[in-house]
Amino acid sequence: MNDSQGKNILEITLGGTARNPEDVRLLHNLRLKFAEIPINNVIKFKENVKDYINVKEKTGLYFLCHGPREGNPNNIDSLKRDYLPHVLEVLEIMPILNMSLLTLHLWMDRRFVKAEVIDFKIELLQKIINKAREKNILICLENLSENWHDLKVAIDKLPLLNLTLDVGHGLLLRKENTSFTIIKKYPERIKHIHLHDNLGGSSPEDDLHLPPGKGIVDFKNIFNSLRTIGYRGTATLELKPFEIKTCLEFVKKFLRA
Repeated sequence: MNDSQGKNILEITLGGTARNPEDVRLLHNLRLKFAEIPINNVIKFKENVKDYINVKEKTGLYFLCHGPREGNPNNIDSLKRDYLPHVLEVLEIMPILNMSLLTLHLWMDRRFVKAEVIDFKIELLQKIINKAREKNILICLENLSENWHDLKVAIDKLPLLNLTLDVGHGLLLRKENTSFTIIKKYPERIKHIHLHDNLGGSSPEDDLHLPPGKGIVDFKNIFNSLRTIGYRGTATLELKPFEIKTCLEFVKKFLRA
């Protein structure tokens, strides 16, 4: 798409993380278009469903979903006993709020996760995708510290698996941000984006979730790469609403570039 001067426009719809119904109202006040809601505890979330429905009707925002964390990334028993049932419960509740996309954490980095566990996670993802298809829900695997090659085995075996590109995670446990090669290798699989900043690092504690512009993530060239592949989709500012307010103009300038 071009503007009147013939410049490329990056067509990204911006939203934010909402951890409660009040956050949805705050995102609406910031003129964002959607809320991505983490569901880490289905029972607790169900207690607030009516409030989410009410605020959804009042604001007009639509909802996406972020699934639960996997726990021990190398424990097949807990993945089978705890994680899979939890994700299936999330899939059951998503249609109530017309959520059409679910982002999942399943670590696939071969430096840290055993090969047999990665194989099991691919089987797990297939079961989740099969259930999600019945409800017209897209399943997106979020990169944690993986490079494009770590993701390849899942991408090759699961034709209906999509990706949530987390540009902040791309800089963790790596010398260079892996977002660039993931964009280059899998442009057609990227259906959603997570935006936040950090200072790099080699541990989970370095996943700072700073407002874009407060760290060293190369947002300018990441947005240029997304423009190159013609990305047209959603991006969540994975921050608290008051933090989003501080960086919203910084992000929007790249969308207008």
